[in-house]
Amino acid sequence: MKFNFEGRVAVITGAGSGLGRQHALQFAQRGAKVVINDLASADAVVEEIKALGGEAIANADSVEQGDRIIESAMDHFGRVDIIVNNAGILRDKSFAKMTEAEWDLVYRVHTLGAFKVTHAAWPHLQAQAYGRIINTSSCALYGNFGQMNYATAKAGMIGFTRTLAVEGAKYGIQANAIAPIASTPMLETIVPTALSERMKPECVSALVLKLCSEASEESGGLFEVGAGWISKVRFQRSAGAVLDATGAESPEAVAEAWKDIVNFETAVDYPLLPHDSLKQVMKASGHDTDHIDFAKGINLK
Repeated sequence: MKFNFEGRVAVITGAGSGLGRQHALQFAQRGAKVVINDLASADAVVEEIKALGGEAIANADSVEQGDRIIESAMDHFGRVDIIVNNAGILRDKSFAKMTEAEWDLVYRVHTLGAFKVTHAAWPHLQAQAYGRIINTSSCALYGNFGQMNYATAKAGMIGFTRTLAVEGAKYGIQANAIAPIASTPMLETIVPTALSERMKPECVSALVLKLCSEASEESGGLFEVGAGWISKVRFQRSAGAVLDATGAESPEAVAEAWKDIVNFETAVDYPLLPHDSLKQVMKASGHDTDHIDFAKGINLK
C-alpha cells in the first residue's frame, strides 16, 4: 500500500523542528500542501519543502490563536484536511516547587492549544465530511517525577482524542493520539547518543502518515511509538467485586474484597466508552443491560 496525500492540506503545529518538522517534510513529499506553524522556525522548513518541489506556507501564530492558524490554511489553500497537534514545551519542576505560571504555560500550549486549533478546524472538517486529527501525548502520562504539568496535559490528550473520535465518526473525521519517543531538541539532554541515533523522528512520522491516510479505519486509538517499535495502548479493567447493599457502604467490606477488586489475573475487560462503566454499575444494582441501547439513553421500567 502506498500513501499519497495529493489534494490534501495538513496543518502541523510546532513544525519548525523535531517531530513537527519531520511530519511536515513527509507529508509534503507525498503531495500534501502544508501549513508550517511555529513561533520561530517556520520559514526555514517552508524553504526546505519548496526545495523538494512541495507546497507550504509559514504561520507564526501561537496555538492559543488556533483560529488564525486555520484561517491561514483556508486563505492560502481553501481547505484543511489534516491536523497534527504537535506543539509542545517543557517546564519541569517537582510538584512542591512548581509555580502556577509553570503549570499554566504547559497547559496553554499542550491542552488549550490543541483545543483551539482543532475547534477552529472542526466546522470545515464537518462540512466536507472528512478529516484526520493526530494529538501528541507522551509516555509521561503514566506519571513521571518533575513533570506534573506535562503529564497532566498529555493524559488529557487521551480523553480529548477519544471524544473527538466519537463525535467525529458520523462526519468521516478520525482522531488518534500518539505517545512518541524520538531524538528531538526536547530530549537531547537526557537521551544517550547511541540511543538517540536509532530514535529518528522519521519512525514517528511513518505512523502519523499511516493514521492520516484516506484508507485508515483507526480512530480513538493511542499508540506508543519510537525507534521502529509501535504499540497500541488500551485501558484494562479487572472484573472487580460486587458488594451487597450493606457491604457497598462499608469500608471494612471493601477491604475484605480488595484482592478481587485489584485482581487482573483472572477475568479482565477493556472499557471503551462511559457506557461500559455504567453497565457494570447497573448490573451491580440488579438491572439487566443486555437490551439497552445506551446511545439512546436509559429508560428503566
